[in-house]
Amino acid sequence: MVTNADFLALDGKPGNFTAKLNIRPRYIDADACTACGLCTQYCPKHHSDAYNEGLSITRPIHIDYAQAVPATYYIDPSSCMFLQHDTCQICVPVCQSHAINFNQKPESRDLKVGAVILSPGFGKIAPETLEKYSYGKHPDIVTAYEYERMTTASGPFLGEIKCFSDGRHPKSMAFIQCVGSRDLGCDNGYCSSVCCMYAIKEALVTKEHDPEVDITIYYMDIRTQGKDFDAARERAEAIGIKFVRAKVADVTPWENHLKLTYSTLDGQHKFDSHDMVILSVGLESPKDAQKISDITGIELNKYDFCKTETFAPLETSQDGIVVAGAFQGPKDIPESVTQSSGAAILASTVMKKQRGKGTVNKEYPDELSVTDDDEVRIGVFVCHCGINISSVVDCPDVAKDAGTMENVTYYTENLYSCSQDAQEQIKNTIKKEKLNRVVIAACSPRTHEPLFQETLKDAGLNRNLFEMVNIRDQCSWVHANEPVAATAKSKDLVRMAVSKAARIQPLPEQTVPVIPKALILGGGVAGMTAALSIADQGFHSVLVEQSSGIGGNLQNLKNTLAGDTVVNHLKTLTAKVKKSSNIDVVTDARLAQTSGFIGNFSSVIESGKGTSKKEQTYDHGVIVVATGGHEHRPDKYQLGKSKKVMTQQELETKLAGRAKNRAPDSIVMIQCAGSRGDDLTYCSKVCCNHAMKNILKIKEINPESQIIVLYRDIRTYGFAEDAYLEARKKGVIFIPYDVDRKPEVSSKGTKVQVDFFDSIMQEDVSMTPDLVVLSVGIVPDGTEELSKMLKLPVNANGFFLEAHVKLRPVEAAVDGIYICGLAHAPKPVEETIVQAQAAAAKASMPLVNGYVTVDPIVSSVEEDKCIGCGICVSLCPYGAIQMKKVGKKKKAETVSASCKACGICASHCPTFAISMGGFTNEQLISQIEAFGNNKVEEKVNA
Repeated sequence: MVTNADFLALDGKPGNFTAKLNIRPRYIDADACTACGLCTQYCPKHHSDAYNEGLSITRPIHIDYAQAVPATYYIDPSSCMFLQHDTCQICVPVCQSHAINFNQKPESRDLKVGAVILSPGFGKIAPETLEKYSYGKHPDIVTAYEYERMTTASGPFLGEIKCFSDGRHPKSMAFIQCVGSRDLGCDNGYCSSVCCMYAIKEALVTKEHDPEVDITIYYMDIRTQGKDFDAARERAEAIGIKFVRAKVADVTPWENHLKLTYSTLDGQHKFDSHDMVILSVGLESPKDAQKISDITGIELNKYDFCKTETFAPLETSQDGIVVAGAFQGPKDIPESVTQSSGAAILASTVMKKQRGKGTVNKEYPDELSVTDDDEVRIGVFVCHCGINISSVVDCPDVAKDAGTMENVTYYTENLYSCSQDAQEQIKNTIKKEKLNRVVIAACSPRTHEPLFQETLKDAGLNRNLFEMVNIRDQCSWVHANEPVAATAKSKDLVRMAVSKAARIQPLPEQTVPVIPKALILGGGVAGMTAALSIADQGFHSVLVEQSSGIGGNLQNLKNTLAGDTVVNHLKTLTAKVKKSSNIDVVTDARLAQTSGFIGNFSSVIESGKGTSKKEQTYDHGVIVVATGGHEHRPDKYQLGKSKKVMTQQELETKLAGRAKNRAPDSIVMIQCAGSRGDDLTYCSKVCCNHAMKNILKIKEINPESQIIVLYRDIRTYGFAEDAYLEARKKGVIFIPYDVDRKPEVSSKGTKVQVDFFDSIMQEDVSMTPDLVVLSVGIVPDGTEELSKMLKLPVNANGFFLEAHVKLRPVEAAVDGIYICGLAHAPKPVEETIVQAQAAAAKASMPLVNGYVTVDPIVSSVEEDKCIGCGICVSLCPYGAIQMKKVGKKKKAETVSASCKACGICASHCPTFAISMGGFTNEQLISQIEAFGNNKVEEKVNA
């Protein structure tokens, strides 16, 4: 990793680029810096150019934020008194590690690389754009980024929410949406995609801080189009957060408040006052986008984001250069993480011939021997998690209490235990204090346990000599209004963890070989893209499609919103798949049975029909699930009963034909038909874009066609907003409807009648259009049956759940299984392609390595105690226990790689012959005793 660097030039060709960098001096040696913070305490304060005075004070020596990587200080040359005025240098004698060096000079460096991934992020909306909201004129008008900073523990108010003007707690707050987005005044016609969701998140966080605060979100359309995102809005409304559909004209200081002037859809002009106003600013293209374009030769779109094509969403106009993240277009964290994996496999394909060359394998110190005879030395680290924990739980008191417990030789607190400097501190403390057990009280082990276990390995300890206590989810979050009880519960959980830690033992690491083949379920665009991506890495795959041919839903599309002809891409894609020697296509087929574990799966594929049915067994190392979905057809709006009512998909097919009346003179479109609280509870993400595509096609064929769109929220996120604007320019009328006053469609002889309430004109309307078009949702295909077979969880809507929505968006809960496309959630074709590439990237990792490491926390069977009853075999949901013959008797045996440590077998074994690594009976009983004995002592003392 190279930080503090400028990208100056790029020469060469794919597989052999030379990138020229200018590395700016940090003036602090990162290797020598201990991040003690002494230098910054003495460094004079400096006012930055931030508009808000309350957020402008910083110091020339600083770390950007608590969890920055690398977590070392650096000196900002633009504000350092010595570098600007040749004075000061007070930091030099203060630094005890002698890390400060003002003699550092810029360094030029040439990097030889095979491919380039562009991920410079996004820029900020110019302050001038915000001036109409009085930003910069009143301290209590802040951007959402600044407000996010205010809510953090390291922010200006240490996590408290206060007004900058006078320090009072605001009683009324306003969020203004679409600031700097969907705004032709600042040439940002696009939607930034993330603002609605982060505003709702920040509003929910604010309510956690102060349940009594009044919050209003002023919006044009609420665009919570992501997977399960609508549930966040519903949760916000349930706790009293108000949503007002309006266009805010200005914000002006008024007495001791801020007055908002806004207009509603029905033409009313209204005023409201609030104590604080948060501007939900959009994502701008990076400020050096044009410079990057000049250096690399890539094309930019009209908004200065990287230009890509629908069917190659991560590929730039230059071979060997790919893009990921917000530079490709505004997007949220899960999509950015997904794109990073997709970009990685594209880059890896370019460098396939160089695979394994020039790699550096991480080396760990020799593992410290820990035996039963050694003194137990436990270190306890209590994390504040910013204010996530410390705003409720008294962390210093929890840490102090841990120090009184048996076998605890060291205890402390951290602001963020997961930050790099905290990791270094833990590692150094293990060595200095000779710790042989570690307990960390922090957040969820589901996300952070691997990180802390890695720290133990770096310190020379077996990674299983570790116990994690979740005092965030189990204490501060669920007992947010009971700080005393939450603190007491945290102490109990830490006490139980310490008792267990004293009895945990090192567990051996296990590795298993990987069969270099993939099984891909689903032959649509997701499955075909995944198969080709894996094939490009040099590995074989079996592509299983339940229908008679590959192509999936791509066969139902004629054009994309960008104007691409789908059939041409479909022909190219299917031809590549059929031609590839690394892909076996099996049609009219389904997965009949599967067993095994990551690296070593065995699946039975049933193919053919009638008497020609046959079964074939395939051994493979990974599985990619791309089973797709189909349009939902609600039993309402006269769909299927009248020829004048059809879905957007049916309309697209009709428009692609040659009939003279294919684009009628009068059309009513109904959005969210059967979705978002109707038959389906969710937004299907593609419906609004699909409607815009068909609208523009109709206007192309019949410019005089009158089109009325009845909608709840128009969700043309990203650059699709341009199509929405174009539709309005062409005279299409958009009328919103409320969920409690949905449009009604009835048949009147050969005609159809649409009755709806016009919220703009405030009157009931009846129409008899030539055609009614329904924007219906998407439902998954066959996930219920497949989830049972593969042991994969699904959400309430039947879509497969990812292992972690942000950190592992294409990985399933079962190791070795990856999800992409409509099986994961509804999404447009370009996002489906990216997700398929990401799933292929993750699937290729064990195939490339040739082996996988198995989690040692698995069940084990004591043969002497086992009576061979087989109860464990019948109960194991993962098929991880099998019977074997030992002499003349049968004994149970765990297949470690398949075991998920659920503990079902151990809890049902009649002879207690099965124990769980890290969860033995002795360890669990010790936890119960530690809790019970303490309660007895408390009663005695009381």
